[in-house]
Amino acid sequence: MPIRRAEGAGLPNWARPYSPLLPQGDLQTIVARYWPVSWDEARHATESRLIPTGDGVQVLAKFNHIGAGRTLLIVHGLTACSEARYMLTLARLALESGFNTIRLNVRNCGGTEELAPTLYHSGLTEDLRHVAESLASEPLYILGFSMGGNMALKLAGEWGEAPPAHVRGVCAVSAPIRLDLCSRRIGEWRNRVYEFRFLRELRATLALKKRLMPEIFAAVDGARAASIWEFDDVVTAPAFGFESAADYYACCSAAGFLDRIRIPALLIEAEDDPFIPWSVYAENTVFDQNPHLELLASRAGGHVAFLAQGAPRFWAEEQALRFFETLG
Repeated sequence: MPIRRAEGAGLPNWARPYSPLLPQGDLQTIVARYWPVSWDEARHATESRLIPTGDGVQVLAKFNHIGAGRTLLIVHGLTACSEARYMLTLARLALESGFNTIRLNVRNCGGTEELAPTLYHSGLTEDLRHVAESLASEPLYILGFSMGGNMALKLAGEWGEAPPAHVRGVCAVSAPIRLDLCSRRIGEWRNRVYEFRFLRELRATLALKKRLMPEIFAAVDGARAASIWEFDDVVTAPAFGFESAADYYACCSAAGFLDRIRIPALLIEAEDDPFIPWSVYAENTVFDQNPHLELLASRAGGHVAFLAQGAPRFWAEEQALRFFETLG
């Protein structure tokens, strides 16, 4: 499927044109991060569940069930959790559109560091697979933001020719489908503020794991890593048996799995995403070769932002839900 332009003609009938609220990717990214959250717990009562996924791991999921007969499973980005602005925004919109929702915390996230004897990484699909395959009682749709998008797409590719019958489709918003190129991009000088924040939070998680499980993590040292690439090289890769950061990225990038996807998959990406080089998408021929893939691209939108002029404010979330509506 060729690239669909969010601003132009030729959009599928479920998609609406995009008019960005802000014209620049960094502005979009920063403003969206701090946009006020509209979430009424009294209206959308949440049930928290710990789900064992094997090997001593439990993950925390936030369920909002309205008896809708269909469920949206949502996965967050790097160093985030189920309470991120975009997670709550999408959950609210989905509930209002007639979906039950599950906001899944990746292992160690959402205050669950004591519930897993490992760290996590951007291609770790075991927990997502377990949760998704256990929800076979009704149609399931999976949406991942950023890192969660890479996980969702990779999992769909791992399922390949035999996806679970109840999984009707996946969507990825701002997914870093080439982890190597995205790691290099975030390490550029212009992105150092973002990279410092990610590193600070990754180090904080590692420090907590050291205190909780010194017998496992005492010798792991990420304090001197000056970039995400270095952190992945000295911490993430050896923790999961990869030879290096480059090996980890090569094995875990969703780009290597897109050709195997056999369920409807929507990718939403902005050309001005500060973390993801547009070439990652523009130069990938798989979108012309795999009819199960749909790439909806905007010139402006930032990273996990896509703030729009007027209502509906959160354009990417709306397009994802409209896409899922078409899948039955």
